[in-house]
Amino acid sequence: MAALEGLEFGKSDFVLLDEVNIEQFMENLKLRFENAHIYTFIGEGVVSVNPYKQMDIYGKEDINAYRGRELYENPPHLYAVADAAYKAMKRRAKDTCIVVSGESGAGKTEASKYIMQYIAAITNPSQRAEVESVKNVLLKSNCVLEAFGNAKTNRNDNSSRFGKYMDINFNFNGNPTGGHINNYLLEKSRVVQQNGGERNFHSFYQLLRGGSDVMLKSLHLHNDPANYVYTREGPTFSMCGMLSALNVIGFSEEEIHSIYRILGTVLILGNLQFETDSESVRVVGMGDVSHIAELTSTEPDNVTKSLLYRTVATGDGEVIEKGHSEKEACFGRDAFTKALYERLFGWIVGRINAVIEVKDYNPVLHGKNTVIGVLDIYGFEIFDNNSFEQFCINYCNEKLQQLFIQLILCQEQDEYRREGIKWQHIDYFNNQIIVDLVEQPHKGIISVLDEACLSVGKVTDTVCLESMDAKLGQHPHYTSRKLTPSDKTMEFNRDFRIRHYAGDVTYSIEGFLDKNKDPLYQDFKRLMFNSSNPVMKEMWPDGQLSITEVTKRPLTAATLFKNSIVALVEKLGCKEPYYVRCIKPNDMKSPLLFDDARCQHQVAYLGLLENVRVRRAGFAYRQAYTRFLQRYKMTCVYTWPNHLMETDREAVEAIVTQHGFQDDVAYGHTKLFVRTPKSLFTLEQERAVLIPVLVLFLQKVWRGALARMRCQRMRAIFAIMGCYKRYKVKVHFWEVERRFANVCNMADYGKSVEWPTPPAALTQFHSITQKLHRRWRAWQMVKNIPQSDMGAVRAKVAALGALNGERKDWGCGRSWERDYLANVSHSHSTLRNKDEYNQVIFSGFCRKMNRFNKSTDRALLITDKHIYKLDPKKQFKVLKRLPLEVVTGLSVTAGVDQMVALHTSSQDDALLYIQRGELCPDQDRIGELVGTLIDHFTRSRELETLSRRLWGPKSVTVETKAGQAIADFRKSRDGFTLLIPSN
Repeated sequence: MAALEGLEFGKSDFVLLDEVNIEQFMENLKLRFENAHIYTFIGEGVVSVNPYKQMDIYGKEDINAYRGRELYENPPHLYAVADAAYKAMKRRAKDTCIVVSGESGAGKTEASKYIMQYIAAITNPSQRAEVESVKNVLLKSNCVLEAFGNAKTNRNDNSSRFGKYMDINFNFNGNPTGGHINNYLLEKSRVVQQNGGERNFHSFYQLLRGGSDVMLKSLHLHNDPANYVYTREGPTFSMCGMLSALNVIGFSEEEIHSIYRILGTVLILGNLQFETDSESVRVVGMGDVSHIAELTSTEPDNVTKSLLYRTVATGDGEVIEKGHSEKEACFGRDAFTKALYERLFGWIVGRINAVIEVKDYNPVLHGKNTVIGVLDIYGFEIFDNNSFEQFCINYCNEKLQQLFIQLILCQEQDEYRREGIKWQHIDYFNNQIIVDLVEQPHKGIISVLDEACLSVGKVTDTVCLESMDAKLGQHPHYTSRKLTPSDKTMEFNRDFRIRHYAGDVTYSIEGFLDKNKDPLYQDFKRLMFNSSNPVMKEMWPDGQLSITEVTKRPLTAATLFKNSIVALVEKLGCKEPYYVRCIKPNDMKSPLLFDDARCQHQVAYLGLLENVRVRRAGFAYRQAYTRFLQRYKMTCVYTWPNHLMETDREAVEAIVTQHGFQDDVAYGHTKLFVRTPKSLFTLEQERAVLIPVLVLFLQKVWRGALARMRCQRMRAIFAIMGCYKRYKVKVHFWEVERRFANVCNMADYGKSVEWPTPPAALTQFHSITQKLHRRWRAWQMVKNIPQSDMGAVRAKVAALGALNGERKDWGCGRSWERDYLANVSHSHSTLRNKDEYNQVIFSGFCRKMNRFNKSTDRALLITDKHIYKLDPKKQFKVLKRLPLEVVTGLSVTAGVDQMVALHTSSQDDALLYIQRGELCPDQDRIGELVGTLIDHFTRSRELETLSRRLWGPKSVTVETKAGQAIADFRKSRDGFTLLIPSN
């Protein structure tokens, strides 16, 4: 909390002073300044003392410390006020403004820049490119306007010689979307003349000192400012880069070069001299005229003519040329240079506005557009010689002081009385009487000046002063030497004095009328309008008027300025104001010196003490019951979500009572008044804690609603899908039934019928149906086969499964006898009686091959129990008997040969060649041997299953080529299984 700063730094808020008097106020201000605490609160405003040195309190860490925090949570700072204005704008969708005021050299321009930097730093967290572009233009516009509108004065090295008010537009997210800049009363007289020790605008020195040799040569300039009448005081201190800022804002190269050409024209014009030759006046040195014509893209003759002659139209429409005197020529030259620079400055501001203004904004689509205004305008000035510019500047400060009085002192006290709040009135000085002295119609100083400018005949400044004495002589805040002859600080027929709220200022009437008329010969306007440079032509639209065209008399400079200031005050009055009151600690620009008298004078005329008294006696926060209830009703159980009390005031009382703030509030007729910010801060903290809970609740309710809607849609979708699926299933059944209705009468039993594509839900059913059809079709084909032929059919089917794709021809097309020794051998019965086998699986002649590549004719007999090797030459004598169980494999080749290898568990393999002897050459019995074996093992699986515990595992493998397995019959729990290994 700011209030907890160490006592050695004084009180962080002047409202916390033990006694509100000027002595304690000044003591606290001085103590904080000497301890490098340059900011002090007065309620929601801040008092800033110019430190005249760099302060390490504006970094990124400082910005993060103040972002989103309440005003009194951190020590006083510009960032605190900027954040408060930003939060008020974002939370309540209310336009706000930050008024930076104080005299020249008090640090207003720097304060405005820090405020802008803070607002730019805390916005656009999503780093949107368009928002970043707007922020860059807003920041860089400060640099450009400083270069063209600021100058070194005796009081300030970087004094704003114009007034600036910037509106920054924000969308509903709180991100800047654009802005608008208003400029007020550029001190254009500084272009042609400066007070001793002061300098011209920064732009001239930046051009001369910062421009390249090539560029300066193209502008016919030298880099030494002492070569030019308007800049002989010397170069200014280093400033931000004008060229880079112009590029960032969006000025084209042609526009930037046109700006430099105008600056060069002004400097060369200042060096022009005139001399009288007989009865005419001529320009000394026509080379400069040629340079001016080149830079302004006009003809040299036209430039010379505009400088030396004035074209006027008589009443009957006749056009004549009137030559200037040497004095008139100098006056016209200076008026032209001032107008050139003023129009250049106005064009730059307009060009910046064209870039940053919000275009095509639709509140319905983009939300409410809110505004933060930042005012940086010249401060109150008292010089040794005060002229028309100081009069306008001090009038502007009178209007701003009046606004402060109206909003802070007058309206606040009136509101307490209106709301029925007990209040002791605090006296303050109301400067309305001074404002009326200047701007009152028909009686004010501006009206007297306008009348003198509009009068026919020779009206001098002295005559105007006499008129002011006659009309304002009785005014308590106006005097002159004629009205007070004893006051020798003023000169007769020259000086008048106004008693401003900030002190007495003596003005010299000399030059008032000319500056108020602001005369510029039409010849110069036509000259620039006829320029071939489009940028310069755009700055002089009034040059297109014909010399004989009658126009309405333009408003005077004072009236134009008064109208703009009145509009500014009205614009500020409709926003919620936040004040930064800048104080200049000394006139020596010293970071150590605190001039008590100087500072006390500023405290007095800024009304700071009265402001403290009002804030101390009053209330820090006030809000209508409805809006207060809307914001804080969630913090009380009796008001959330809606209260049941008779009035909103009773509901607000319930909130206050629940939090124990009864002694810190007052109840008005329509508003609640909260005395200290601590109470409001406590409410804001509790609200900040509850907001996420409420957001989660709303999200839960809304997500539940979305889930229910999705559930209803999904149920509808599933219902439709279910109906559609059932329809597709029925359609599939109907189509299958239609296609296969007559398969019983077909020759191929429906083999040629194309199956319809099934829906995804019937994929498995479709597969099963196809299998059923194939089984039915197979049954239809085999049911008429005699039972005696079924063994051969089964064997051929088994051989097809094992050898299909492995052997080209395996005897499928012939009939299989299986037992080819039945008619030639009589040993079957003997072996059957001896070994008690039940069936001959295969028998036939073969030729046995041994390892020495010798072959012998033999016969092979395979029964369901044994494998026999017989000698056909010895009456089929049994040469070798092997149990069928010892056979572990059977290998055949992939060719057409009849080679077969029998593998045994004892690795005593036998290699046989079946097709030998009386066999036909084209008779393939390998397929018959393999098929009969597979059929035998397949039909024996039940028996094998019953005896697996006794026999143990057994497998027979059928291989092709060099031992490559193509089929495997393995005995397991499920019987013999056929395996097809991969290659």
